[in-house]
Amino acid sequence: MDEELFELMADSVIVEITDPATGKVYRRELPIEYYENANFLRHRGENMDGSIAQLVFLSARGIERVKDLTGKGPDHDRCGGHTH
Repeated sequence: MDEELFELMADSVIVEITDPATGKVYRRELPIEYYENANFLRHRGENMDGSIAQLVFLSARGIERVKDLTGKGPDHDRCGGHTH
C-alpha cells in the first residue's frame, strides 16, 4: 500500500561528513528536531544558553505562499476558481 506523505518528522538527525584532508567519513547523531512539508524544512534545537533556536528553509512553493500572504503575489487566482 503506497501512502502519500505530507510531512516528515524526527526528534534527532544524523549528519555525515567526509573530511577533505583525510577522506574519512564521520557520522554524528544530533539532538536536532526535524520537520519537513511541501512548504519548508525546519531544524530546531537549543542555543548555548538553552533557549530554542531554529533554521527554516522555504521551498519554492513556500516562497510563493509567503508572497501571497503578504500581498506580493499575483493579482489573480492561480486556479481560476475564485473570481466573481
